Amino acid sequence: YRSMHRSGSASNPSVYSSIFKVCASSGLIEQGGCVHGIVIKNGFDSETSVANSIMGFYNSCGMTASARNLFRFMLSRDCVSWTVVMAGYIEDGTADEALHIFTQARSAGLEPNISTLVLVLRACCILEARQEGKQVHGLSIRNGYSSVLSIENSLLNFYAKCGDIRDAVNLFDQMLERDVITWSTIITGCVENGQAHFGLQMFKEMWVSDDINPDGLTMVGAIRVCSSLGDVSELKKMHSCVVKLGFESDVFMGNSLIDAYSKCDGIDEARLVFFNMKFRNKVSWNSIISGSVYTASYVEALMLFRLMRQEGTEADEVTMVNLLQSSKYIGDGNQCKSVHTVIIRRGLETPHVLNSIMDAYMKCELLEIAKRVFNGMTNRNLVSWSTLIAGFNHCSKPHEAIHTFREMILSGEKPNFITMLSVLEACTLLASLQQGKWAHGFVIRNGFEKEVAVGTAILNMYAKCGDVVLAKKVFDLTPEKNIVTWSAMISAYGFNSRGEDAVTLFRGMQLKPNNVTLLSLLSACSHGGLVDEGRLLFKEFAHDPEMSLSLQHYACMVDLLGRAGLLDHLGELIKEMLSAGIEAGASVWGAVLSACRSHGNTNLGREAFEYVSQLEPAKAACYTLASNMYADAGVWSEAARMRSLVRERRLKVVAGYSLIQVKNGVHKFVSGDRSHPQSCEVYATIEHLLGAM
Repeated sequence: YRSMHRSGSASNPSVYSSIFKVCASSGLIEQGGCVHGIVIKNGFDSETSVANSIMGFYNSCGMTASARNLFRFMLSRDCVSWTVVMAGYIEDGTADEALHIFTQARSAGLEPNISTLVLVLRACCILEARQEGKQVHGLSIRNGYSSVLSIENSLLNFYAKCGDIRDAVNLFDQMLERDVITWSTIITGCVENGQAHFGLQMFKEMWVSDDINPDGLTMVGAIRVCSSLGDVSELKKMHSCVVKLGFESDVFMGNSLIDAYSKCDGIDEARLVFFNMKFRNKVSWNSIISGSVYTASYVEALMLFRLMRQEGTEADEVTMVNLLQSSKYIGDGNQCKSVHTVIIRRGLETPHVLNSIMDAYMKCELLEIAKRVFNGMTNRNLVSWSTLIAGFNHCSKPHEAIHTFREMILSGEKPNFITMLSVLEACTLLASLQQGKWAHGFVIRNGFEKEVAVGTAILNMYAKCGDVVLAKKVFDLTPEKNIVTWSAMISAYGFNSRGEDAVTLFRGMQLKPNNVTLLSLLSACSHGGLVDEGRLLFKEFAHDPEMSLSLQHYACMVDLLGRAGLLDHLGELIKEMLSAGIEAGASVWGAVLSACRSHGNTNLGREAFEYVSQLEPAKAACYTLASNMYADAGVWSEAARMRSLVRERRLKVVAGYSLIQVKNGVHKFVSGDRSHPQSCEVYATIEHLLGAM
């Protein structure tokens, strides 16, 4: 071009189209600007085709404002002109402006071409503009483009992205021609719209077709299908397809497989993919660390981070959040501090990361550090406040949770239903009916009562505060009761020793019960002394092929029989559990020990204690139970030995306590505590009541 320009022969306007394409593809912004100047000097800027090429060049270089400015002063515009300026708006992230330009173009008499319609449908996808997209569909039919493959693929993508998967499938079935983009779009659309089973069927149909081979994007979509289904066997088949097609060395494919295997509980397969990868990027490391956290392999996640650093890969926000999750679940406060230090050094203190830090500290019960993090945040958001409130609940500080919520309201931050769940939990922990009613009023005034989870939390709160009548009113007023709502009401009756009401409600339940319902029901029978009813229900569910009895159900039955003093039946029940392939865990043997303490059976109690202390060596509860059992039976040497073991092993004894609301205050009475200002009167009254009993 330079040679032509020097010789004076570069006077043909068609030359400039090629020049601007070269400048755009090579990123030659300065040179492209110079050529634009030459175009103006030679008077070719009035040529529509040349102006279109210049606009395309500016769009490609990210200078969309310059392209729009040029468009504004064009004397003559064609379909390409409008299409190019629309493309610039979409690249700028202003798809709504692109649709506005299209409307202007139609008003100016533009008859759109295939490229224009594809672009408009892309804008409709971004905006999820259903009505406008359907109008474009109608326009494409009227203009005779309905059978054009690129238009059909764009429409398919539009319907899938807007959640109209049925329309997408109907269009797919009507298509006379399909390419790999068609199949990839429908498979991805299925998984994004909760139709993973249909997406898997589509992939299998494509695989047996002789016409088209899947490409990388198709395989990623198919892998996502298996991940969504949680089907590791199907995922292994997809992995074989990836190998057959020669995509196993692709980093993006490897990352997708790691993520999918992790979500299908196949962390061993995920590790194999990761360590066999020839090339790994930051996403690869984050995927395997995230997968380890997802499958509760927390220590391994921390070890992988150390390996990541050794290989020289820089951590990012995603890495740090995963490490904080690991530290939180391990309950290692020192590890939290170490991760926090790395975050500070690397400048990764974004609101999202800081919220995760605060959550981790709270879960490790490092309240003061968590509060310092919160107080030091310059950009607090709703998640920050909600995390702090939930953290106080976790640390058994419901008063501070309520206080923080009030502070949040005063700061102008508006809660969401998740925040309200934490507030209701705080009221439940306080067992304060007055605070609970205040929270319930706030829920109603702010329109959160429509959330089923909130309604269930309110029901549970009233039940735990001892007002089962109000709990039943909330239940009756809940418009859409799901299985969680029914189970919560059954549990509410059980918690308040109204077992017969719980069974009556269950018999009138309009939904198929699940394992949680059965657990609530058995607990209600246990607390209500309904032994025969509980045994009958347990037998009924045990023979239901759709129900799967768990350790918790057997533990509840042990508790039911134990409370009734039927200790001779416990051995038979435990044998039945073992024959069902369920190991008797700490909850089962703990219930046996509790029953032995209540009914003075030290022989069976000794056996139960041995099992519990082996299964939960770090918990003091079994030692306390055993000590009380021996003390009640007058075996003082054994009672003393239990207390001695607690001291030797430095176990933390959590004292039992009761809460009582008097007027506007909630009073807490800890076992053996005499710090209350009216403790003398309290103990005197208890002695009087015990004497009367």
